[in-house]
Amino acid sequence: MDPILLGKGVTDDISVTLLPKYGNRHGLVAGATGTGKTVTLMTLAEGFSRIGVPVFMADVKGDVAGLAVPGEGGEKLQARAAEIGVADWAPAASPVVFWDLYGKLGHPVRTTVSEMGPTLLGRILELNDTQSGVLDIVFKLADDRGLLLLDLDDLRALLNLVAEERKAISAEYGLVSPQSVAAIQRALLRLSQDGGERFFGEPALELADIMRVNHDGRGVIGILAADQLILKPRLYATFLLWLLSELFETLPEVGDLDKPKLAFIFDEAHLLFDDAPAALKQRIEQVVRLIRSKGVGVYFCSQFPDDVPDNILGQLGNRVQHALRAYTPRDQKAVRTAAQTFVPNPKLDVAAAISQLGTGEALVSTLQDKGVPSPVQQTRIAPPRCRMGAITESERMKVRAGSPVGTRYDNAVNRESAAEILAARVQAAAQDAPAAGKDSAEGGFGQKINEFLFGTKRRQGVVESVAKQTTRNVGGSIGRSVGSSIGESIGGKTGRKYGGQIGNQIVRGILGGIFGRR
Repeated sequence: MDPILLGKGVTDDISVTLLPKYGNRHGLVAGATGTGKTVTLMTLAEGFSRIGVPVFMADVKGDVAGLAVPGEGGEKLQARAAEIGVADWAPAASPVVFWDLYGKLGHPVRTTVSEMGPTLLGRILELNDTQSGVLDIVFKLADDRGLLLLDLDDLRALLNLVAEERKAISAEYGLVSPQSVAAIQRALLRLSQDGGERFFGEPALELADIMRVNHDGRGVIGILAADQLILKPRLYATFLLWLLSELFETLPEVGDLDKPKLAFIFDEAHLLFDDAPAALKQRIEQVVRLIRSKGVGVYFCSQFPDDVPDNILGQLGNRVQHALRAYTPRDQKAVRTAAQTFVPNPKLDVAAAISQLGTGEALVSTLQDKGVPSPVQQTRIAPPRCRMGAITESERMKVRAGSPVGTRYDNAVNRESAAEILAARVQAAAQDAPAAGKDSAEGGFGQKINEFLFGTKRRQGVVESVAKQTTRNVGGSIGRSVGSSIGESIGGKTGRKYGGQIGNQIVRGILGGIFGRR
């Protein structure tokens, strides 16, 4: 397989190439602003595409989109191509699919909250350790109760559930404070205002759609519109890291291939590592180290080589270093660092050359036979065949109209998930509450009336009290009358007196037996 031509050496006058079989050994493109990094990235992307390797890269400034249309083909470009030795150079476009988290300049890119996971989501939301722990509990609770977390509405619904059942959840999963729940809700509000609401949902991005090869056998270049996304650096960096992690977790082990399955170009790579916690940096190092065996080559692009941590920088076998202007102590240190990372060339003073490189020139070292880095070469970078600049809206619309993924991602789908399930439960409970309340109220009122009239075990009611009093009065009169008549017939007036008292006691005894007394 033909190597990818990067340029031609200035001092040794030899072709500087990248061997496809080592394209998965990762790489670095560094240099100050305006020194030609973007053109190098376009040349690299075109080279991979022409040998059938799909590419995914971000368009931070808007000019990478030029890959989708042919270049101008002026005399200067043709002369430079001939000087470098680019065979059959002619203006040509590459197969391109435009993507955009906001869905304006390309197909919307979505993932679900569950696929993002609590660790990366916590980084987007800028949560502290305590708040991140609560987010872990929310995800665990969703798994245990079978609730799908697809979009931010689902996550908000789970947070409300956690707030309502805080004591029970704290006892089972760990302490959940109202302050932490409120902090996560505020962070979600900020993310939603920044446009992150569109990123979560369905249909989620399928990795096969960024690893496509067209009918001509050329790799399709996926370009992520990032001119607005870069204004939210954490969202930008976390999205690319999520995509890289998805590739790592999904793709099978393939070992060393003749060419990579995908070239992943990470522009503005310093944003990935700025303020990243140690655990996240360790995760990035693990992904970069192991994803090589899955056929993915990762190429970081940044201004300074030391923007990338040393333990990751040591794994980047293909290096392209554009000019660095050593105006400050920071710049001077970066120059020394860059010079020390190259294999020495006795014909070249690397530290001096870095500061003297012109636009379109770079120091290049790539892996050659048996994976050995080549000596660094001062190289004139080959011109890309595409347009080196932005494209018009009509040109973008034309490319989108011919997209191989069609309109699959253009319309969001909202299927039943946690928010809908919990809302349905609340609605059902609200409908049952009035009837239950009415029955309870009616039962309570009737019971009170019954107790008032007929009494309870501890006190007598009005009916019983009136009945007893009436019976006593009537019974007493009858008893006294009967007793008096019997006593008078036996003993005269004295017999009448005592006969009335005896008759009254007899009636009270009879009534006491009737009403439960002895």
